[in-house]
Amino acid sequence: MSSPTTTLHSSPSSIPADMLGLAPPLANDLSSAEKAMTGPPTDSDHPALIRDHFEHHYHKGNDDENADSFALRRLPTVKDIRADSKLLETRRQRTRTLSQSGRPKDLALNRALSRISNPPIVGPTGGVSLGDGDESGLPPVRDSEEADRNERERIAEIEKEDKDHQVTWDGPDDKANPKNWSAIYRWILTVLSGILVLNATFASSAPSGVISQMIVYFEFSQEVATLLIAIFVAGYCVGPLLWGPLSETYGRRPTFLISFFVYSAFQIGCALAKNTASILIFRFISGCFAACPLTNSGALISDIWDADRRGIALAFFSLAPFAGPALGPIVGGFISTAGVSWRVLYWVLFAFAGLCFVLCLFFIPETYAPIILAKKAKKLRKSSGDENYYAPIERLDTSAKARVKMILVKPFDILFREPMLMAVTLYMSFVYGILYLLFEAYPIVFTQGHHMSEGISGLMFLPLFIGGICAVITYIFYFNKRYIRIHHKYSHMDPPQPVPPEVRLEMALIGSWMFVIALFWFGWTSFPSISYWSPLLAGGMLGWAILYLFLSLFNYIIEVYLMHAASALSATTVVRSLFGAGFPLFATQMFEKLNPRWAATLLGCLALLLAPIPILFTRYGIVLRKRSVYSPFS
Repeated sequence: MSSPTTTLHSSPSSIPADMLGLAPPLANDLSSAEKAMTGPPTDSDHPALIRDHFEHHYHKGNDDENADSFALRRLPTVKDIRADSKLLETRRQRTRTLSQSGRPKDLALNRALSRISNPPIVGPTGGVSLGDGDESGLPPVRDSEEADRNERERIAEIEKEDKDHQVTWDGPDDKANPKNWSAIYRWILTVLSGILVLNATFASSAPSGVISQMIVYFEFSQEVATLLIAIFVAGYCVGPLLWGPLSETYGRRPTFLISFFVYSAFQIGCALAKNTASILIFRFISGCFAACPLTNSGALISDIWDADRRGIALAFFSLAPFAGPALGPIVGGFISTAGVSWRVLYWVLFAFAGLCFVLCLFFIPETYAPIILAKKAKKLRKSSGDENYYAPIERLDTSAKARVKMILVKPFDILFREPMLMAVTLYMSFVYGILYLLFEAYPIVFTQGHHMSEGISGLMFLPLFIGGICAVITYIFYFNKRYIRIHHKYSHMDPPQPVPPEVRLEMALIGSWMFVIALFWFGWTSFPSISYWSPLLAGGMLGWAILYLFLSLFNYIIEVYLMHAASALSATTVVRSLFGAGFPLFATQMFEKLNPRWAATLLGCLALLLAPIPILFTRYGIVLRKRSVYSPFS
């Protein structure tokens, strides 16, 4: 390695660059190598020949009279460009390696001498062919920054071409976009979504009206009879983990159709059940499939409504989860007093579920935008023959491992790492458990205490529903309008700011104390000597408070976690369903042994302990969100 360098320094004029087989820029590289080794040139150093040779070839290359000096140059071909691209990457790797291990002068020397050791071979037509070296004979890259810039431009062109093939809506007014469908049609879909949820929740509580007949027929205990309701609600724990991700993979419509078809079939199984084990199994599986509208109906409403009008639609929709449990015991109670078999109730449930299946089949289209765009991309690929068209959802990781992680891991990871979500979930689950506990407590208070028939006793659930209607009315005409004004204020700031999620807690601040008052009111006016109108009105306040809490806390979760809201709500739904399934199991024993007064007092004290949660989040929510792992506000 030292020999060529010594020769160049002793008599540079005796070794012309052309004789070495160097292209003009290579001579410049060699000169750079000498400078890197020896420092600034002195009078005894004679780089003039190399410098003059470089200037002659590089600066005068466009003169026709000097065309003979370009014997080793030609126009690049596609093959050359590809080879040059590979060479560029090879040199970058070598540069990184040498820059980490040695001095700059070593790099310059190695670049120059590597070309001397493997000179280019001049072909018969004056072209250049490669020697044995991996990069000999190719013109060096004079400007790595320019090469990087060219490479970035090529990548940008590829990305632009890829983006040009991405299928999106045909403008903001695209009729294929569900948010651009007619308002009448969207309201029809909203009502249908509510009916689907009403069906699912109606089936959860309806057997409470025919429990006495089923106890006689199956000869099981009161605890097993209570399990008929609890095990159906337990199915809600499994369903949300299944139907939400499936709808985001295959669409809303297929999941609605499949779930209601199977749900309808298992209602037939309940109607024909011959033993305790079979009806309990059928009820659990029915609950799993009935959970589909609990998760996907709300998603459907989000698909078809913009944020500014979604609040009113969701307010009306939110009545369905409370109307179903309230209406179920009424229908079941009148079937019992009519003197017909308990099986009639399950045939009614089958007819209702079958009707919902028909409504889904003929009136509910696909509303999930990513699936609609995927179908559009498929049509474009087929019609144009261009396989490059794609929808964004087609590029997502849909492997089994990814789905399992999203379904089973992420919701509970959020739940256990987020104190805010854990506290809200605990509060909502307690409230939800109280709602289903009332299905066992009301018969004790009104049937046993006030000697009402099962049919009339079932009517006592109506105030729960009426209280929910009052909550929706006040939400639409006061709280929603107030939120719109606040949103307008924040959106016109400079720069625009998001509305703090704590604004959504206003209804919870009121509903939490209404809930406590209603429980004490219900308990201490449940004496048989006091008119049944008092606990009846207390039930109305309970329904009002429950809907306030759910509307407020649901919106709070969504606005705190935004893109992670689906996983957060999934975790909340599972835990809430566990409470809904568990509370009825001890309700009868608690109200009979403690009596309704002290049982309601115990529940009221627990509600009193949880009531400050909305206050704490209103005051310290900003601090907690800054420490959050999943909240974008952090």
